[in-house]
Amino acid sequence: KLEALVKELELKTIKSHINPHFIFNALNSIRALIDENPGRARDAITELSNILRSSMQAEKLETVPFEKELNIVKDYLALEHIRFEDRLKVEYQIDEDTLDQPVPPMMLQTLVENAIKHGIGREVRGGVIKIVSDFKGDYHELIVQNSGKLNGHINEEGFGLSSTKNRLQLLFGEKSNFQIKQINGNIVEAIVLIPV
Repeated sequence: KLEALVKELELKTIKSHINPHFIFNALNSIRALIDENPGRARDAITELSNILRSSMQAEKLETVPFEKELNIVKDYLALEHIRFEDRLKVEYQIDEDTLDQPVPPMMLQTLVENAIKHGIGREVRGGVIKIVSDFKGDYHELIVQNSGKLNGHINEEGFGLSSTKNRLQLLFGEKSNFQIKQINGNIVEAIVLIPV
């Protein structure tokens, strides 16, 4: 019981560190849209509302179906598209059979937020974010790729890496895995493996 309580407290502590910084950018983007495209501004408010509702519910849930998490990420990327316009391209490669797999709430969103902040946002021409969800052996494999460079070192706090690693281990044990690496010179890849 004590171990279970400690795990629950650790999860709550980790969840509370998820940074909702994008809210400020989203609000600024929406403000800019109000006069020029009121319909899109209304949609953007709905998208932001969905994200905020989901992040508040994340406190109560240990896992959510991947499909729910993916929908939040789509809302998030729609908001970021307002800000980045043609500088942000998004690709999805989703195995539909993975949509009901359990994932930590807001984990994918955090990885995508980091991909924008540390990748796309620093590239003058912008770039591509690619989200992959598939089965690989006995694992549900989630991949977030983005244009950019790791700059030789990984700041664990800055990338939300330590909280991602901790949450995965607490929820899925030692078999789960998370890593981030540079591939092909100008692509950063974050890979999450969750045992199924």
